[in-house]
Amino acid sequence: MEKLNTGFKKQSRGEAMVYSSEISRRNPGCIVFLLDQSGSMNDQLPDGNTKATGAADAINRLLQELILKCTKEDGVRNYFDIGIIGYGSSEGFAGPIVGQGFTELSSLAAHPLRIESRLKKEPDGAGGIIESNVKFPIWFEPVSAADTPMCQALGMCNNWIEDWTKNHSNAFPPIVFNITDGEATDGDPESIANNIKNVSTSDGNTLLFNCHISGTGGTAILFPSSESELPSDPLARKLFRMSSTLPEAILQLAQKESFTVSETSRGFAFNADLVHLIRFLDIGTQVSREQLR
Repeated sequence: MEKLNTGFKKQSRGEAMVYSSEISRRNPGCIVFLLDQSGSMNDQLPDGNTKATGAADAINRLLQELILKCTKEDGVRNYFDIGIIGYGSSEGFAGPIVGQGFTELSSLAAHPLRIESRLKKEPDGAGGIIESNVKFPIWFEPVSAADTPMCQALGMCNNWIEDWTKNHSNAFPPIVFNITDGEATDGDPESIANNIKNVSTSDGNTLLFNCHISGTGGTAILFPSSESELPSDPLARKLFRMSSTLPEAILQLAQKESFTVSETSRGFAFNADLVHLIRFLDIGTQVSREQLR
């Protein structure tokens, strides 16, 4: 049976097997994206795109990479169940996938909203740049309107993964990404985030990553080890506490990407722009898609 190697080493005999379950079509993993769609997501990033556009592009790119990684001669294999929750607006949802529970990867691949042509620039090996048009599937639209009902979105996510883990009790634990630029307008999300992190399979607890998108300059902070590394920003420190401590395999990936991390580092990004967001998402998901066989 084909499997996806999670990258975690099996622990020695007698120790708990934590975050070591291999992913296969019979035992898939799951990834949930929660994306802030409040009015402030219309603010511009340094590259000229809005925060909403940058976040949507990052999610669409990662979905495309997951599909390509899971495509074999017989088609797209359902190694992952994907869920997307947009909060702050009821507009711009990508058809039946957003807000409707989990979708198998093959169904996702077969039903993008549309395919766009994007200009891609690559080095030509001689100091120049080659430009080419590439196909870019769109599943998730950039939207920015209304408030920030983060608590409602986290509560929906909690219900989804509780149901999912009941049916996949021995699977690699769910991975959840919450991407936001503002404070919740419907209460305190910290306790709900803790509930999410306590949802588990026999292989470990759910991994919750939080990313704060900023339109201002300044140094980005990825995978901090303590609140003291962050500015005196109540939202930043709350999102840090809401984030999971990084498992060993993600720590190793972050170190390979030249991040300074420790055993207390958490899955949190502060003051992230689009480049940081993409790196953040890549490192967070590599733990469950490192090697297909």
